[in-house]
Amino acid sequence: MAKDIPWMSDRYSELTNQNLQWDPPTLESASEAECIVDGQRMIMLSANNYLNLTTHPKVVAAMVEATKRYGAGSGSVRALSGTMDIHLEAEAKVAEFKGVEASLIYSSGYTANVGLIPTLVRGKDDVIISDELNHGSIIDGVRLTKASRAVYPHNDMAALDQVLRDHSKSERKLIITDGVFSMDGDKAPLDIITALAEEHDAMVFVDDCHGEGVLGDGGRGIVDHFDLQGRVDFEIGSFSKALGVQGGIVAGSEQMRTHALNHSRSWLLSGSQPPGVAAAQKAAIEVLMEEPEHHARLWENTDRFRKEMESLGFDLGLSTTPIIPVMCGESGTAKALAASLGSAGVLASAIVFPMVSRDGARVRNQLSAGLSDEQLEQVLEAYEAAGKAAHLI
Repeated sequence: MAKDIPWMSDRYSELTNQNLQWDPPTLESASEAECIVDGQRMIMLSANNYLNLTTHPKVVAAMVEATKRYGAGSGSVRALSGTMDIHLEAEAKVAEFKGVEASLIYSSGYTANVGLIPTLVRGKDDVIISDELNHGSIIDGVRLTKASRAVYPHNDMAALDQVLRDHSKSERKLIITDGVFSMDGDKAPLDIITALAEEHDAMVFVDDCHGEGVLGDGGRGIVDHFDLQGRVDFEIGSFSKALGVQGGIVAGSEQMRTHALNHSRSWLLSGSQPPGVAAAQKAAIEVLMEEPEHHARLWENTDRFRKEMESLGFDLGLSTTPIIPVMCGESGTAKALAASLGSAGVLASAIVFPMVSRDGARVRNQLSAGLSDEQLEQVLEAYEAAGKAAHLI
């Protein structure tokens, strides 16, 4: 019998009393536009698989073939004997795709943030300047540093300018922002952020995990979207979302890669990506470069969904990307809306406090290239009925 730890039970009871506990659904098939969740066939609007590449034949074949050739794992961290030729090939393909000198692949976007951020500042004479809605992995990375910290209101460029002026004497100034904010689906004004950084001699670090494969020419990301290649110091990306595989990306200069490789503990001390994953990473980038129709279809679906949901009268908040929230206000309303959609065969997640403000509950929709016109029509019909039942339209 396992030892009982009472405080864990007490903390969980606190969550359940507020209806804030996690009870993850079980996916029983591949992550696609339509899949089996908890025994029920559902249209998926709650996955990061924006380009529907998780089951692309080229990606799957690359993983299978590399696993047969190299085995299931590398047997080491990359700094010792764990760097394989296919890891380097994947990194070269990422750099080619994004139009930068070099890239370095981490085990995840999370480990890229928590491993790289602490290497970029030293102490109290340095300052990290962060958007108030930045992802939790950025917050965790900042907490691992001894730098001074300043937070500016979400996407408020006048406030950012003032913070930079207030810290003009800091030795190193590091501005960190999400590229696409995962709860609201809006973009950072990275063009203005970069211009301010150049004016005030600051570094720019953008976490574009939800913009990778989504924004820019053919999905090259927010740096490409604003034509800022060579001006953004650290671009974080993810294979785990639009690219349909697993892993994190740091892209930029060769100098940046050398620095991260030598100083980032989450890279130095983590076992390297399984050979099959590395091969699939390269294949996913190649698919995106060779088959632009996936990116085009994502935006066709996004534009149609947004237009028709607005016509129905839903409040879609600040979204300008395939992350489209339906704003509900109260947590109970969001959960009821998500439950009604689930009964109609549509999986969309209710996002409630503390992930968002108490009055900012919403149901978050993530569009994908895999959705057919018929599936979108079913989703819209389900939303119209559920929205009326919830008194949102």
